[in-house]
Amino acid sequence: MSQIEVNRRLLSENDLAAAFLREKFGREGTLVPNLISSPGSGKTTLLEATVAAMSGTYRLAAIEGDIATERDADRLRRLGIPARQIITGGACHLDARLVRAELERGGLEADILFVENVGNLVCPTSYDLGEDFKVVLLSVTEGDDKPFKYPGIFSRAAAAIITKIDLLPYVDFDVEVVRAQVNTLSPDGRFLLTSARTGEGVDEWCRLLAEKLNAKRKAADRADAPGN
Repeated sequence: MSQIEVNRRLLSENDLAAAFLREKFGREGTLVPNLISSPGSGKTTLLEATVAAMSGTYRLAAIEGDIATERDADRLRRLGIPARQIITGGACHLDARLVRAELERGGLEADILFVENVGNLVCPTSYDLGEDFKVVLLSVTEGDDKPFKYPGIFSRAAAAIITKIDLLPYVDFDVEVVRAQVNTLSPDGRFLLTSARTGEGVDEWCRLLAEKLNAKRKAADRADAPGN
């Protein structure tokens, strides 16, 4: 069997698991954002700020993907939400079968289930996890050329979040250059500026999550209404 055939088979199996997850999340009314970025962009730190802002109103849970260690899941568990670590042992992305296996252990029932993918701007882009939408994060310390260098994730993400904007005075990063690139790749996507350290932009991110959760549940209610 050729490498191409193997890859096609893996993606096909992944897509079957993703379809199962999407139906499950829809039935349970759970919103699932899939967070993707380079290592060190601040995914976990943003989630910590999100938990602090939303945990009093919504049930939150998280699945963390990393090559090694449980550190990210430990950070979120300390904030009082259920969080599971999937250690890939070298794989550069999560896949839907791994997520399904973790959910089947139970204990991750939530209004919003965050999936924090392995730090990588390429591999996670191709794998459907049954999520509602992808989120790409870019820290100002990474440079303002990334959207056009990694168009796959920036064109597929429903939201692009610029992180660590409190460092803008100290780095060479042009927000408007990045905004123009993102708008070209994803004209209908949301563009957010955040600093988990100062709290700037976190409220806007939380409002986006609440809007998408409410829209998902309203759509489910309409589908379940008599006559549909």
